[in-house]
Amino acid sequence: MTPVSAVIITLNEVHRLPACLASLAFCDEILVVDSGSQDGTQALAQQLGARVLHQDWLGFGAQKQWAVEHASFDWVLCVDADEIVSETLAASIQAALQQPVDHAYRFARCNRFLGRQLRHGEGYPDLSLRLFNRQFGAWSQDTVHEKVDVRGKVANLNGDLLHESDETLARYVAKQNRYTSLQAEALAARGAKFSATRMLMSPVFRFVRFYIFRLGFLDGREGLIHILIGCQNSFFKYAKLYEQKTRRSR
Repeated sequence: MTPVSAVIITLNEVHRLPACLASLAFCDEILVVDSGSQDGTQALAQQLGARVLHQDWLGFGAQKQWAVEHASFDWVLCVDADEIVSETLAASIQAALQQPVDHAYRFARCNRFLGRQLRHGEGYPDLSLRLFNRQFGAWSQDTVHEKVDVRGKVANLNGDLLHESDETLARYVAKQNRYTSLQAEALAARGAKFSATRMLMSPVFRFVRFYIFRLGFLDGREGLIHILIGCQNSFFKYAKLYEQKTRRSR
């Protein structure tokens, strides 16, 4: 198999890291880039066989790219500490890397929310491009919702990347609040104009698209709560953009 480095960025992930690392046993290297954990994450990662480097926080996209550049091999598999590579996905990755004919691969990401794996709506398949040859791809510099930009062929793989989040609803909403602030800042930096119509209609379109047409209602109460928070995010992203615009005009 073409050698591959698994790359993870961490900050205080001691409780979630063991399951993640165990699912990456098929990789030729596991690189953990830590930004200053205080809970023993670095020591545990080394104990479990990972190579550990420190890098002060650069932002999501920049931090992940720094990690990719310090991996030992050109093929990199980027995962988060709260994600687990399923056995089916691990087998698909190994088969694809026997003789790679593409430059990058994406696969489904299955999100666990309030204890339930979401299989519809915006929670699934949530296709994520996480396996790529760094000679042909790199992480964007976005502060939030970073992505891999690839110059070349991209294919899909079978199997799920399991997002095993165990955070409470309060922590989840707090994280979404931070994300919408970063999104508003990014919109303002690009010179986006505030639109009251978009602020009002974006949540509606999001609900119809994911809860109705993408069958989010089949995920029960958890699916309903998940999409309603997503709709709230759509509203607050533009509300915060408006706030920034009004502050700058004073």
